[in-house]
Amino acid sequence: MKRTLTLTGITVNAMALIAPGAFLWTTFQLQSAQAQPGTTTSTAQEMLPGLIFALVLALLTAYSYSELARAYPDAGTGSSYYFAEAALLEKESPGHRKYARVAKLSVGWISHLYYWMYPGIMIAFTGTLFGYIYTTLTGNTLGWAPLAGVCVVFAALSGFIAFRGVSGSTMTSIVINVIQIVTLVAVSIIFVLYRMKNPDVGYEADTAVSVIVPHQFINVLFQSTIAILLLVGFESVTALGAEAKRPEKDIKRGVLLSLIIQGGICYMIEYFAANFAVGAGTITSTAADGTVTSGYAQAGLDSAPIGTMLHTVGDNMLGGTGKTLSLIVAATVLIALIGTTLACLNTGVRVTYAMSKDGEMPAILGLLHGKFATPHGGVWILTAVSAALGIYGVNPDSVDNVTQITVASNTGTFLVYGFSCVIAIVAFAHRHDKHVVKHYVVPAIGALMNVVMLFAVVYLAFASGGATAHDAIISLLIVGVWIVIGVVWVVANPKMRGTKLLDKGTTQKEQVAVPA
Repeated sequence: MKRTLTLTGITVNAMALIAPGAFLWTTFQLQSAQAQPGTTTSTAQEMLPGLIFALVLALLTAYSYSELARAYPDAGTGSSYYFAEAALLEKESPGHRKYARVAKLSVGWISHLYYWMYPGIMIAFTGTLFGYIYTTLTGNTLGWAPLAGVCVVFAALSGFIAFRGVSGSTMTSIVINVIQIVTLVAVSIIFVLYRMKNPDVGYEADTAVSVIVPHQFINVLFQSTIAILLLVGFESVTALGAEAKRPEKDIKRGVLLSLIIQGGICYMIEYFAANFAVGAGTITSTAADGTVTSGYAQAGLDSAPIGTMLHTVGDNMLGGTGKTLSLIVAATVLIALIGTTLACLNTGVRVTYAMSKDGEMPAILGLLHGKFATPHGGVWILTAVSAALGIYGVNPDSVDNVTQITVASNTGTFLVYGFSCVIAIVAFAHRHDKHVVKHYVVPAIGALMNVVMLFAVVYLAFASGGATAHDAIISLLIVGVWIVIGVVWVVANPKMRGTKLLDKGTTQKEQVAVPA
């Protein structure tokens, strides 16, 4: 692969995955609708504190990834798959080294639940948003079949750009990030100004301070189980090490910078503004029997609450431009979702490429294009998988399908993040540059928080009962089936690398010393 990426290129590719403008639009309904299990007590007032809690978790995990990237600049496209093996092969004890292949296979295989399902989720979101724009413009709704066609088109578009190379993808990501950040800042200003000019029409938050300050910790935790979905992706640029000009420095910086810019700045601004403005004055509905629903309650029922709020603000404050305003913002969200899908394809397929080159995945996934130097076999296969998952998730009659694949993907995310934090502890345990806080405390807290979040997601799903519990069961079945497939694959291919799954292993120095 060609080393073309500077720090800017690495950072913007990661920023495209953490798309604040897109996720505010796509998840605000779910965040508004969340209630404590078995009750009608809403957790929506803790939306911003929950996001802050999730950001802390993400930063702890990101720091572990960044330190691993610094320690292993030769990871290339392997990311956490490479880190898991290298951390154990460095050990002098055969008792540690024999687990190297088990560790890398476990992390690499589980990571595909995230890297290969997340693009499909983005395609489903894209199709759903396209349906919203179409309905707003025409007054008609699109059925499952035409939305499925939309998913195929957007998946193919993202796949084509990814096939052409990471440089073109980087320029696309730069343009999309600029459009997205400008739009979300403008929207945030509009929401804040509207509330300041209309202070007495009724809002969920009494003051600006009440938007930020947590009220009940358990609700903060529940909200963070959704908020973490908005932040994942920062670590995936560690898979761009083979195309980075200075992987030993820029990969670490790119991981942290992308999360700080998108999560610590952009998300904080827009989520403060949206929660500051939500209320009877911006989103209200009257049922046929005269029942009035407003604020978070109505936002939880509205498929595009941010669009509805913008429509209200535009009509009342910007000269009746509500429809136009909501459509413009929806279009920028659509563009951002395409950028996120593209970034997912670029980074996820490179981990697969590393496993294939290592003999742990089918050879077709390790094909490198002669002109563009991209793993084009994996790109097109992942594009097809993303289109299929998008078609499944875009069902206009139910959110169950997209919920199932989202929870399955998030389960993989928490597992990989937790494993990687543990790997950071193992990697630095015997290094001369180890630091107690950086390499023990930070990754240990990160691993613990990932485990807590995983259990919280599962608990919420099952405790809620009904369709939510049914979706959780299907999600866990997807995870279980994927793990079983991995075990069968390894058992059926015991000599993929000429070694047993568990053997004494060799140190990296010994590997280098062995003639080819």
